[in-house]
Amino acid sequence: MRGLRVRAWQAGLLLALLALWEWASRTGRLDPFFFSQPSAIAARVHRWFSTGEVYPHLYVTTLEMLLAFAIGTLLGVVFGLWLALAPGVAAVLDPYVKALNAIPRVVLAPIFTLWFGLGVLSKVALGVTLVFFVAFFNTYQGVKEVSPVVLQNARLLGATRFHLLRHVYLPSAASWIFSSLRTSIGFAVIGAVVGEYLGSAAGLGYLIAQAEGVFDTTGVFAGMVVLMAFVLVLDALVGALERRLLVWRPQGEGGQR
Repeated sequence: MRGLRVRAWQAGLLLALLALWEWASRTGRLDPFFFSQPSAIAARVHRWFSTGEVYPHLYVTTLEMLLAFAIGTLLGVVFGLWLALAPGVAAVLDPYVKALNAIPRVVLAPIFTLWFGLGVLSKVALGVTLVFFVAFFNTYQGVKEVSPVVLQNARLLGATRFHLLRHVYLPSAASWIFSSLRTSIGFAVIGAVVGEYLGSAAGLGYLIAQAEGVFDTTGVFAGMVVLMAFVLVLDALVGALERRLLVWRPQGEGGQR
């Protein structure tokens, strides 16, 4: 019941804001040219889906996002485990990791476009740079949080490095890794959309950029609405997967949130 009340409040707040926006636009308190209207935005989104105009763009953005998410997460987890279990290597690479993480990702977008062209690869590369560090730092910290007492007991019982990795380090880091996945989804979408916005021939970012180029405020907001709904659906799927795979985790535990 508490969950239903929260959902009701969320829906009520959204409807109130949309009603206020619609009223302000219709009465001239907000200029529809700059702010559009919720009804016009909803009509545009409905037209996109009913005519199928948006589906090719959704496909391209989904492909770019999934590739960036999968590659970035895999690399981040592998490197996070490696550096967490190799303190000497971590000490040597520490300034390089910090320097690479400090680079604004938007600066890399034109470089990736020059290297990989206007296709999918440049957007995937940008998304990977965003996702990698989220997965890397969460995995690294999750492994570092393993209790020394648990490690010592496992070693006394004859556990090898492989057994420690499988039965101690990975379960300990699992909550941190899954917490990073929900953040990584958003960053993967950002990488894909920003890359499309700066230069592409398809995708939600391309759709928004085209609308912006002709001062179509309704199209810009409609693209943003589709993008937000897209991210919310992906986040819900990752959350359901997390709850299913981490059924052993006590309530309230979950690493970094």
